[in-house]
Amino acid sequence: MSENNLQVLLKRRPVGEPVPEDFEIAERPVPLPGRGQVLVRNRFLSLDPYMRGRMSDAKSYAKPVELGAVMEGATVGEVVASDDPGFAPGDAVMGGQGWQRYCVMTPDKLRRVDVGEVPLSANLGVLGMPGLTAWVGLEDIGQPKAGETVVISAASGAVGQVAGQIARARGAKVIGIAGGPAKCAFVTDELGFDACLDHRGDLDAQLDAACPEGIDVYWENVGGHVQEAVFPRLRDFGRMVMCGMIAQYNQAPGADAKGAPPGPNLGPIVRKRLRVQGFIVSDTGWQRYPQFRAEMLEMMRDGKLRWREDVVVGLDRAPEAFIGLLKGRNFGKLVIRID
Repeated sequence: MSENNLQVLLKRRPVGEPVPEDFEIAERPVPLPGRGQVLVRNRFLSLDPYMRGRMSDAKSYAKPVELGAVMEGATVGEVVASDDPGFAPGDAVMGGQGWQRYCVMTPDKLRRVDVGEVPLSANLGVLGMPGLTAWVGLEDIGQPKAGETVVISAASGAVGQVAGQIARARGAKVIGIAGGPAKCAFVTDELGFDACLDHRGDLDAQLDAACPEGIDVYWENVGGHVQEAVFPRLRDFGRMVMCGMIAQYNQAPGADAKGAPPGPNLGPIVRKRLRVQGFIVSDTGWQRYPQFRAEMLEMMRDGKLRWREDVVVGLDRAPEAFIGLLKGRNFGKLVIRID
């Protein structure tokens, strides 16, 4: 095979915000599949906020990336060589791993996908981990009902755009929160949310106007001042889906909260009988993936599900794009077109 395996490695653990020097671009020989393994040529790489946690060696629900190892990330691509009867060269698959051009996988980690249904890259977003995260969080925790008010933070992002459309399809009034007029216009005009609030403005006043009777479900992707504004407006028996806190991801492990925005007073959890629950989609989500995918494809066919991707071309640009993701520079699901 003529080309090498281009990879992005973790060179050092960032303190605070990651910088380009925390990564290393390397070229290595293309790996060979062993007995029962499959060699995948990755075409698209998903960049997601959780990866910031993998760069740290602080205790978490998953192991950190080792120094000098390939950065973790989901990919989609095509089978190049296979020693498993279930996969043949040319098959389009999701489930590849790593910020790299090629990867060797065991067949139990791969799913064959139909490129006629949606573009290949969509299997990293609306039909991938972010979309599944939105579906699981609403199924298990948010449980929006017709007539309820649902607020989605980071509404134009990979998870938020899907969560809001699912909630709206189930009859809820859906209010998005995003950064800037362009993202807010996309959330209302393209995704069909009932309204979208710009968190760079007076968010308290905007919430009072959009949700005069309070909020039944809050999807938390952000934390910080957005959470502080939304939390007091939860109604009795409200549900708060704790998906992410990107505003705090660059805080050094073990650091105190000095300089961080004050958090909400949690006393109303008891008085209002609120449900505030975090979750990790990998706990049970992939076991239910067929049900999720079937529902999403039906929504697509009915014109009830749209999505936007922010595509960056070139694996060597992944570090720069990831740093921008943590600062909210992306517009939609961020993916790397590897070549």
